[in-house]
Amino acid sequence: MPVAKKSGSRESRPRTGDEIRSAFLQFFAQRDHKLIPSASLVPEDPTVLLTIAGMLPFKPVFLGQSEPPSPRATSSQKCIRTNDIDNVGRTARHHTFFEMLGNFSFGDYFKEQAIRWAWELSVDVFGLDPKNLVVSVFREDEEAETIWRDLIGVDPKRIIRMGEADNFWAAGPTGPCGPCSEMYYDFRPELGNALIDLEDDTRFIEFYNLVFMEHNRDGDGRLTPLENRNIDTGMGLERMAQILQNVPNNYETDLIFPLLEKAADLAEVDYYKLNEQSKTSLKVIGDHSRAIVQLIGDGVIASNLGRGYVLRRLIRRVVRHGRLMGIHEPFLEKMGKVAIDLMKKVHPQLQDRREVIIKELKLEESRFLATLARGESLIKDLLIQNPEQITGQQAFELYDTYGFPLELTQEIASEHGLKVDVDAFDEEMNAQKERAKAAAVSIDLTVQDVINQITLELDETNFSGYQSLKQSSQVLALIVDGKSGNMAKAGDSVQVLLDATCFYGEGGGQVGDCGYLINKDLKVSVNTVTRSQGVFIHCGQIESGTLEVGDLVQGVVDHVFRRMAQAHHTATHLLQSALRKVVDANISQAGSLVDFDHLRFDFHFSRSVTLQELDQIENLINSWIVDAHALVVKDMDIDIAKASGALAMFGEKYADVVRVVDVPGVSMELCGGTHVKNTSEIGLFKIVSESGIAAGIRRIEAVAGHAVLDYLNERDLVVKNLGKVFKAKPLEIVDRVLSLQNDLKATSKVLAATREELAKAKALAMLNQALVVGQNQLLVTRLDGAQGDALQLAAQGLVEQLGASGVVVLGGLPDPGDTQKVILVAAFGDNVVASGLQAGKFIGRIAKICGGGGGGRANLAQAGGRDGAALDRALGTAEKELAVLLQ
Repeated sequence: MPVAKKSGSRESRPRTGDEIRSAFLQFFAQRDHKLIPSASLVPEDPTVLLTIAGMLPFKPVFLGQSEPPSPRATSSQKCIRTNDIDNVGRTARHHTFFEMLGNFSFGDYFKEQAIRWAWELSVDVFGLDPKNLVVSVFREDEEAETIWRDLIGVDPKRIIRMGEADNFWAAGPTGPCGPCSEMYYDFRPELGNALIDLEDDTRFIEFYNLVFMEHNRDGDGRLTPLENRNIDTGMGLERMAQILQNVPNNYETDLIFPLLEKAADLAEVDYYKLNEQSKTSLKVIGDHSRAIVQLIGDGVIASNLGRGYVLRRLIRRVVRHGRLMGIHEPFLEKMGKVAIDLMKKVHPQLQDRREVIIKELKLEESRFLATLARGESLIKDLLIQNPEQITGQQAFELYDTYGFPLELTQEIASEHGLKVDVDAFDEEMNAQKERAKAAAVSIDLTVQDVINQITLELDETNFSGYQSLKQSSQVLALIVDGKSGNMAKAGDSVQVLLDATCFYGEGGGQVGDCGYLINKDLKVSVNTVTRSQGVFIHCGQIESGTLEVGDLVQGVVDHVFRRMAQAHHTATHLLQSALRKVVDANISQAGSLVDFDHLRFDFHFSRSVTLQELDQIENLINSWIVDAHALVVKDMDIDIAKASGALAMFGEKYADVVRVVDVPGVSMELCGGTHVKNTSEIGLFKIVSESGIAAGIRRIEAVAGHAVLDYLNERDLVVKNLGKVFKAKPLEIVDRVLSLQNDLKATSKVLAATREELAKAKALAMLNQALVVGQNQLLVTRLDGAQGDALQLAAQGLVEQLGASGVVVLGGLPDPGDTQKVILVAAFGDNVVASGLQAGKFIGRIAKICGGGGGGRANLAQAGGRDGAALDRALGTAEKELAVLLQ
């Protein structure tokens, strides 16, 4: 019998965003779905930049790479998408940040139950009237259509068949896939069923998507049934809020509108009295404000790469649209506070990291305001030089040299009715990427694929390395010279997978152990150990004997290197604690490396750590070492561990039971690494350097234990050699170096002044070469060996001699041996400028011949280029053009 029924009363249905989210999760929790917390926006999947869908955290389960957390699950997953960023604010429901409510079945229930629950939730819980509902099905999915029509009772005219592009989901070109069925809300059911067009987003909104994962697609495109069929669904929280709150768009729901109100208040405007363009700016500010606090909350720091670039782009769009609304003072801090308060109940990490988020917003906004002022000034000059468009080269120079994003260059150009040559910009960008490839690290994907395939078939390795540095075990699998194999001989490079190991596998920032695998005649030198899906991979080379799958071997960890790693790992914990005590209690870790010979600790902080603070940190850590604190290591329930004050690496996933490393009264952290038993075993700690590695991220490098002696010996040798060179005692070396630097600066100034005078003298000697053109005098000549300042002085001096009607263009190679750097200077007399000619615009156009660009004032301008071979042609062109222009 059909189950369609009238909706519940409007008074009892959930209305607020929080109520909708809670009702969805409770509905499925009551139906034996395990409630899964939202994963970070920074996904574990290395192939994906950001979490873009509710199913992404479950992707390894759907691909058969890991076990499901439960046969049934439900979650409210925060997501970021920027592929439709230009539509944000312009349409009713495009966002960068949004929440996806989902229910999932891993080989448990399938189509009928998923459809029944989707209808029950929509009609009985959310109170949607069936007359407002339309569903779509994949054109070949007869089963889904039958369920909707015969079991649910949906009018066949309101069941729309759609093609593969709309209603068939796939994880990629191969792998699990299946048809979809979507639920739409019809805002105007009175128009009837004759003109249903689900692409009409003024009438219909898709709010629930049911994916029936029932096929596997191979490399040839063939579909075969999956052994375990899965359900993957997604309901847009913001979209359901629009429906239930009966507002014209997602932005005017309680999830986002408070942010629009705050932005309108800062701009001193009334949202409801604005035109659509201004409303769009407020919507962009509101949408992006949610996204940026969530990204920073999940540990993303603004930069020019990857996730950092996404964050930076969003922040800069907020500032840009704020300026369009008349907000010229810094305002991101105010927007950030409202966004945090709006979402902190559901996402408590936002409140936990409130100070970090606000600091990052203030820092990035101040940087961008400076960039914006400089960039807008440069763009105005470019618009004067070329009133038709901004060239790709000019746009790339703004991006590469001044940090001005292409998107903002396009926006500003568009405001002036101009375009940017994006194709040429892309060419410049690609050329830069090619130049950077030499520094890139490549990964042997073939070997990694082999490892991934093997580890999927094995249980997790039993690790005994906390208790012992020796372990007898059996060889479960071998990879020989990059390929899966059953036997390896002396000289072969191998990856060995064992059932148990005492070797620490690289993880948590700590490098893998080294040592040996041995039996009767066998000796395998292990240079590192990695992990994949909980399986340890011992990487090394067979020195003697042969090794076969099934052999019994004894693993022996190199105890010297293990002790060195332990000292550096415990020292890393002490360093974080010292930073929080001496510098800022809110400092949080951004990454680390624990190696045998040094440690590296990255942390979120907006300024450099002073020398005085570094001394305090170093002294404090060494005092803890001398105090001989005994470490306490134990397994604890994660909630109890956090309640006890144990620090966790933000964004890291932890099991329900965690390992806690406690230096009583000093440091307590969740950590799976290896550590000393007593801080006295560290011996000594020395900070090597402190530096900034990205916007808002600092790095400290240090050494501990025996590595301190190596460090000091190396520097002692340097000091001794410098003492011999300078014939000075150690304490006198600094004074001698400063004295030499001062002498060098003085000499350099004299040399620069001499070069300028020489360039000016050479130029003045060329006065008799000036041509008379109409009422003007023109001099175009080449002058190599002079820097830009010298050429400018020479050109100015020549114009002074030629008078108000003088025109001078000089070009040259600053270093005659370097043909990839060209300087061009133009100087125009007052009468020439008054006639309408501009030095900046003219020289910028001539510089293009040398593969460059530039500009400046109407009377004096400088440009550069990269093609010295074209310099004579450029000067010849300049002379010909000016001869015509000056007539």
